Amino acid sequence: MQGLAPSSKLSLTIVVVVLLLGMAGAAHGLTRVVASSPDEPCMNMTLYYHNILYNGNNTANAAAAAATKPTALATTYWKNSTFFGTLIVFNDPVTVGKALPLTGEEPAARAQGFYFYDKRESLTSWFGFSIVFNSTAHKGTLNLVGADLMGDATRDFSVVGGTGDFFMARGVATIRTDAIEGLYYFRQQMDIKLYECYVWL
Repeated sequence: MQGLAPSSKLSLTIVVVVLLLGMAGAAHGLTRVVASSPDEPCMNMTLYYHNILYNGNNTANAAAAAATKPTALATTYWKNSTFFGTLIVFNDPVTVGKALPLTGEEPAARAQGFYFYDKRESLTSWFGFSIVFNSTAHKGTLNLVGADLMGDATRDFSVVGGTGDFFMARGVATIRTDAIEGLYYFRQQMDIKLYECYVWL
């Protein structure tokens, strides 16, 4: 008796994996919801990301710091303030309103990740981070990545996944620079629209 042909084995393996994934979702009581149009996301929210960069004197408040010194190439362009090659690591507060949390008050979430300046000629960066929720409103994470073309009024970051209340979420976060205070603080408004959500039954 002959075994299955290699292509049949591959097809059978794919079918089994799909069935197992479907059973895993059902076992957790989750139902997948996909938006029917760009105007009707399955979930949306507006949050404010506060980047407070360490400046040498703000140890108590800083939540972001340069993890690398400027590259030799960057120093050539430093006069243009492009900071090419500089990597910033952050654990910044994220709020529902524009105001920073009061001392001792927890923010709605924290943005944890990094960005680096990736263009010599103009000020642009690339972000990769998780929004970590741990409040009564939400628990879990949303994972975002994207290019921050700072000269544009709005930029889109991809929402590429999540956990907890945002299990396997997909969508878009439209970013607007809302405030800048010198080199060490900026606030970005994030309008997050999820087009693929999993909801508990």
